[in-house]
Amino acid sequence: MVVVLNDRKRLQQLQQKLAASTPPLATLVCIGAGETPLATVERLNPALARQRRQRAMATWLIPFGFLAGLTFTYITDLDTFAFAGAWSQHLIGGLLGLGSGWMGSFAAAASVRSEEDDRIRGLRNRLEEGSWLLLAETASGVEMPWSALQQAKPQAVVRLGEG
Repeated sequence: MVVVLNDRKRLQQLQQKLAASTPPLATLVCIGAGETPLATVERLNPALARQRRQRAMATWLIPFGFLAGLTFTYITDLDTFAFAGAWSQHLIGGLLGLGSGWMGSFAAAASVRSEEDDRIRGLRNRLEEGSWLLLAETASGVEMPWSALQQAKPQAVVRLGEG
């Protein structure tokens, strides 16, 4: 969840209070002017999340593409790359499949649109207006210290999806 505050002093007080709470929070990051830049927080930066998805997809799609390209050249028995010789044309087919898997990893990663994107866009707007954000996440099964949040009198509390 992200807490939006209009005063940096209240942000730091809330952060200290939440850091001292037991059980401790899993994530506690201050974002804004003089604090952590928004671009470095993966939870609130769709571009970083997309890069991570692309790398994860590439680990599967690149080898699969190579094997698919190699298999295709053997199955079809086409002489598309006859100039390279019998053995090398299968390798070229595999390399082309590898390239296709790499390009596919970009397409697959870009096609996933997070349901949180609209909320994150709203948080970015609040940050540009001069507010500060506090990203606070609890461990699974641990309740958020709501009384401490209410005492800070936030402008807004934005709940992000589970994950």
